[in-house]
Amino acid sequence: MAGVLSSFVQLVSGEPMRFGVEPKSTLSSIGGVILRVFAGPAILMRNAWRGMLIEARPKVWFGASLAVAALWSLFSGALLIDLILTL
Repeated sequence: MAGVLSSFVQLVSGEPMRFGVEPKSTLSSIGGVILRVFAGPAILMRNAWRGMLIEARPKVWFGASLAVAALWSLFSGALLIDLILTL
């Protein structure tokens, strides 16, 4: 789900998602936070991959980012499945 959301936002806006939230309005900021909660693992892995290849960060940081993104994806997926089953 994270990859689909991130790709959709990039398709619509023309630029990749970032963790920063621009304070345009209260409603759009809240929507941006919710969107980033579910698309966060894809953003994190894109940044980790870029850091390893372009900025030559150690592979340990990539592994740590991979572990965080995997757990984050697991928890957000469990939340999504719980929401779908209760509806």
